Amino acid sequence: MRDKIVAGNWKMNKDFKETEKMLAHLKSYSEPPDIKIMIAPSFTQLYQSVQSLKSTNISVVAQNIGIAQSGAYTGEVSPKMLQGIGVNTVIIGHSERRNIFQEDDAFLTKKIKIAIESNIRVIFCLGEKLEDRISNNHFEIVAEQLKRTLFNFSKESMKNIILAYEPIWAIGTGETATAAQAQEMHFYIRNLISSRFNSKLANNVSILYGGSVKPNNAKEIFSESDVDGGLIGGASLNAEDFMKIANSF
Repeated sequence: MRDKIVAGNWKMNKDFKETEKMLAHLKSYSEPPDIKIMIAPSFTQLYQSVQSLKSTNISVVAQNIGIAQSGAYTGEVSPKMLQGIGVNTVIIGHSERRNIFQEDDAFLTKKIKIAIESNIRVIFCLGEKLEDRISNNHFEIVAEQLKRTLFNFSKESMKNIILAYEPIWAIGTGETATAAQAQEMHFYIRNLISSRFNSKLANNVSILYGGSVKPNNAKEIFSESDVDGGLIGGASLNAEDFMKIANSF
């Protein structure tokens, strides 16, 4: 059975005091049974979050990872640094990393490789731009992203991967793919994985939807058979909204 997951990507938001307040709010809510809840604060708030959430089942996730365990990589954080403070999952390939920081598939593959080698679970993001959707090229774009990254790894490695489909045109714009559009792409991705590896693996990989998920649309999106949860951006910055989304299955 696939994991049902709601992961909150805080991006570059919440300082120490704001994080302290947010964590207290999160802990005041009952956690839904059988749902894996994750939050991804900034690097400076990771240890604080891990320590605060020890009494809960909420996991703490990093938003980024370096391509080496140590060395001359100014500004980077290595896998062993993350693991040293209790962080064992990382987001790789988010559209903001691709677009703002020019991280291409070859560079993202290096990140995936070192994460897998370090036994760190990966939430790997992929998705199309608006022009790709308009030109009906979205399936091809997503297929190429998979072929150039995850499909270079073994079947065994894929067991440590969570996928997050994020149509770039729906991130932070207020626009949202319809539940049917999300299901169509998730079904397509699952079939690609089945063709590359096997159907058993494909049916066990959790595929999240990311793109303006809110309390008022989460239930409809999560009801689709191939949507296993969400990678939540803006709505994850409010504890009440985030927990409402987590209770939308």
